[in-house]
Amino acid sequence: MAGAGRPDQPEGDGSGAFLRCFGRQVKLFRERAGWTQGQLGARMGYGEDMVSAVEQARRIPKPEFVDRADEALGAGGVLSAMKEEVARARYPAFFRDAARLEEEAVEVQTYDCQVINGLLQTEEYARAVLGARRPLLDEDTIEQRVSARMARQDIFSRKPAPLMSFVLEEVLLHRPFGGSAVLRGQLEHLLRLGRRRNVEIQIMPTRREDHAGADGPLILLTPKGGEQHGYLETQGRSILVTERTEVRSLASRYGIIRAQALAPRESLELIEKSLGEA
Repeated sequence: MAGAGRPDQPEGDGSGAFLRCFGRQVKLFRERAGWTQGQLGARMGYGEDMVSAVEQARRIPKPEFVDRADEALGAGGVLSAMKEEVARARYPAFFRDAARLEEEAVEVQTYDCQVINGLLQTEEYARAVLGARRPLLDEDTIEQRVSARMARQDIFSRKPAPLMSFVLEEVLLHRPFGGSAVLRGQLEHLLRLGRRRNVEIQIMPTRREDHAGADGPLILLTPKGGEQHGYLETQGRSILVTERTEVRSLASRYGIIRAQALAPRESLELIEKSLGEA
């Protein structure tokens, strides 16, 4: 779910070709300067592997990488001019509009029942979830999406901090994507995030008889001064919900889901208990 990153990026999206073009531009400027990948990396504060991965379009660079490369190579703004398009290419086409809203959100509310939400995932858990996809994703795509997912988590260090509410199904505390060590690391991460003042994590007990989340996962995003939007993702399809009546219906459903779930303090206690059993 925005988190899971389940649908595949459609063919013909063009982002792959753009990233290869960007990588070739970096390589051309580097070779013009007469530097090796390691020498460029040292001037920018990155490792040789990172420069190589960007040039080969195996990694999608963050905006600061693009700016540092432009400055170090004396590209005169040519590379920096591509920064926004590079940032967009970090996400599969189906998620880009939602990613933009998420970056601007002052409030994020999510309900997840299949995997832990992407904003809460550790790098190891994210890699395991993406590696479990069928049909299989190639390694470069997995690494690109892991990198993009980790970059999304910059939202936790934003100021002012957005209000964030997550409801997770209890079963997710026990589903060992990547093995028991990955699960333990993920549960420890949930405990750390759940103790933040702007973050509330609630667990929906498996034995709840009345459950308003039967229709599946959902996300609500509220940008500053803007209308609340809904986002739904399932079985290779995604929908950005903008119609007010539909968004109100999702918001009402989410309110009931939160009321049915355990309170945040009880939820953290259950996560801690699950960690001891993992």
